[in-house]
Amino acid sequence: MITLKEVQSKSDLKAFVKFPFKIYKDNPYWVPPIISQEMNSFNKKENPVFEDAAARLFLAYKGKEIVGRIAAIINWAEVKESKLKKMRFGWFDFVDDPEVSKTLLDEVATIGKANNLDYMEGPVGFSNLDKVGVMTEGFESKSTMVTWYNAAYYQKHYEAYGMTIEKGYIESQFSFSNVNPDFFVKAQALIKRRYNLRALNFKKTSEVMPYVDQMFDLFNTTYAKLSSFVAISDIQKAYFKKKFISFINPEYIKFVMDDDDNMIAFAIVMPSFADALQKMKGKLFPFGFTHLLHAKKHSKNVVFYLIGVTPEFQNKGIHAIIFDEYYRTFKEKGIENCFRTPELDDNEAIHNLWKHFDPKITKRRKTYRKDLK
Repeated sequence: MITLKEVQSKSDLKAFVKFPFKIYKDNPYWVPPIISQEMNSFNKKENPVFEDAAARLFLAYKGKEIVGRIAAIINWAEVKESKLKKMRFGWFDFVDDPEVSKTLLDEVATIGKANNLDYMEGPVGFSNLDKVGVMTEGFESKSTMVTWYNAAYYQKHYEAYGMTIEKGYIESQFSFSNVNPDFFVKAQALIKRRYNLRALNFKKTSEVMPYVDQMFDLFNTTYAKLSSFVAISDIQKAYFKKKFISFINPEYIKFVMDDDDNMIAFAIVMPSFADALQKMKGKLFPFGFTHLLHAKKHSKNVVFYLIGVTPEFQNKGIHAIIFDEYYRTFKEKGIENCFRTPELDDNEAIHNLWKHFDPKITKRRKTYRKDLK
């Protein structure tokens, strides 16, 4: 018999966060989160997303043993402003027992119906900046710090519950040695002259900070048309600025400005922290910081996290400017491999953007939905 316990205490939350460590303890492809950061994500006093969202966390037990977990999430900004009456769920992990997954999903459905929502979708986080999708291919490819890893059996549990595919995502990688700069070097010079544009590069995080709010405003503009988009509030901007920007190498942040100092494009790349996180095993102390700092300075792999161009300048070759800047940075640092985070598989515009680099698909992901009415 499976019983559910709602997370109420700090010890419950720690058990919730650490449950995947049990399932994937000896899996060489799973990249563990930092336990303290993961716990802070659910701290209502720490994470400003809770101004607009609510989350209830549940642990599934078989006897005294934890056998599953799930986060039931309602983003009220999405429901009220975007008119999407969606029940979200994420952080969904479980042993290969259909009774466990069904019990957890039933609880999410119950909460969704009680709040008069139309359907449930997952696995997703609070917003577009969170992890997304259950892996359906690529189980023998190492994960990244910004994606969930899961066992192959997860997919059949979603389907056994009667869920249908809502969205598909792909992840890919390409070797930096594959990059031929000829196609964007000439183009970027022409585009800069035509539109009076300039690229901004940074050596210090303090140089980046004055532009961060403008970057998040542009993010809100450029990603607004994506399904399930939830805009970042001013309070969330301050939170992300404090939590993430200092964690990213300043030379991996690129902005493109017009002659009136308006930002028309941005891109964020991160060094790969996957190996460091595996060595840390979820702990910052006593040596976790050392592993992170070493990866930040010396990782030869990078992860493309976000790229955005203001609508007026889309389809005008602005990405050539961004690629030219990264090419020079990566060449100087001896970068070997470039990884792309999940992108919607029907987003032809973004796929065409990368085709010159001969990317190879390494993973596929899906979110699943079920109607509640």
